[in-house]
Amino acid sequence: MWTQAHVRIRRVGRAHPPNITPMQPAWNIDHDAAYRAWIARDARFDGRLFVGVTSTGIYCRPVCRVRLPKQANCRFFPNAASAECEGFRPCLRCRPELAPGLSLMDSSQALADSAARRIEQSVHSGTAFSMNALAQRLGVTDRHLRRIFQAAHGVSPMDYLSTQRLLLAKQLLTDTALPVTQVALASGFASVRRFNDAFMQRYRMSPTRLRKEGDEPGAAREPVTVLRLGYRPPYDIEGMLAFLAKREVAGMESTEGLTVRRTMRIDLPDGQTQLGWIAATFVPERCEVWLAPSPSLSSCLGAVMHRVRQGLDLDADPSLIDPVLAALPMPLREGLRLPGSFDGFESAVRVLLGQQITVKAARTITHRLVERFGAPVESPFPTLHRAFPGPRTLAQADPADIGTLGIVRQRVKAIQALSQAVCEGRIELDRSAPLEPTLAALRELPGVGEWSAQVIAMRVLAWPDAFPSTDIGVLNALQLRDARAAADQSLAWRPWRAYAVMRLWHSLETAA
Repeated sequence: MWTQAHVRIRRVGRAHPPNITPMQPAWNIDHDAAYRAWIARDARFDGRLFVGVTSTGIYCRPVCRVRLPKQANCRFFPNAASAECEGFRPCLRCRPELAPGLSLMDSSQALADSAARRIEQSVHSGTAFSMNALAQRLGVTDRHLRRIFQAAHGVSPMDYLSTQRLLLAKQLLTDTALPVTQVALASGFASVRRFNDAFMQRYRMSPTRLRKEGDEPGAAREPVTVLRLGYRPPYDIEGMLAFLAKREVAGMESTEGLTVRRTMRIDLPDGQTQLGWIAATFVPERCEVWLAPSPSLSSCLGAVMHRVRQGLDLDADPSLIDPVLAALPMPLREGLRLPGSFDGFESAVRVLLGQQITVKAARTITHRLVERFGAPVESPFPTLHRAFPGPRTLAQADPADIGTLGIVRQRVKAIQALSQAVCEGRIELDRSAPLEPTLAALRELPGVGEWSAQVIAMRVLAWPDAFPSTDIGVLNALQLRDARAAADQSLAWRPWRAYAVMRLWHSLETAA
């Protein structure tokens, strides 16, 4: 099923770069150190460093296997958008769109990073993007946001948006058989004409030519879509799969070997809902996850990739996290990841269902909820036949019907209050949502305490410094009974306390 397309690299002269004068960025890359990282093909720098070669006009990832050029012909950039704004176009062999992204703590400019994640989320979800709306959402002026974004990332927000759209389109053209028209719309372009013009201007080739360049001569394109998602090594694959397997809900999730399968519900911007399934397989030798979505999800592949990246925490940087986790009172697990959310609403409801009960009991109750209110899904896997119910379904359900599933009345009120808040847009459950306003809105709901808010921040909002100090598992692993003492001890693990929580949970499950 999995095939690797043969890609040809054409050596062409560099076109003249765009006539722009970018602001001097706040970041500074050591040229000699960056070149040494490229010589070593160091995957730890993947997604954090891009190399532009002036003799070819192409930019690559540091893991690219092309013949190394002279150091004098190399220019180094912190992101793909910076390279493209200087006139370089993406390599067809290493494919910069496959590089892992940045996690929340990668930059000192948290506001600029929040804006970048919001831009990426709008591209992958297909929602309209507005600078004014983004600035208002982050609580700053439009001018201030543009200034700090340029300083942090070296490009303007609109250039960053354009690069994200084009790289998504490039991946869909390379990995799928979707028509060019559908690729254009899925990438956020208002029309095919604008898509073709942007593609030609930035990459100096048409979308159809790019697709031909990536095809092996005489070979037919695979009918099954396989999307490749990169991550930075090391990755504790065993720990991630064990965590998901212990919590999988029958009929909705399954884990087999290196493959995670699950059903998926995507709510589209036009109010429609797409149901389907995904199969995500780890390929350790390539530091990638190969994602096979169902054909029913072909119109929202950007949103699917966005969710899988968060669900499997593919954008984490172990080189920043592992040294901090070494301070834990237990052996280090290199490459530990934080299992995130494939569906923000689903994960939040499951957190509420898991209050004050065991993992096994929470899984049983969640299974009953899915069987009673979830929509049927067609799949080739007997273990996948039901999708988690959406917020509107649970908000409109009779509380008595939910109570018959063994869910206590207080928990029913919390679930329906959360569902209603999501339907009304008062709470957004995505890693691009603003942290403090979202946590404040969650705490105002009946039945949602600090433990629930912190676990939702960990897994749904992808906040790496969340810490549920009252969690019984955390206290048992630390051999403490005082939540305040646990909170004090956790200060040594900042800003990665959420990963420390995962390590503490792993230690209990391993001991059991």
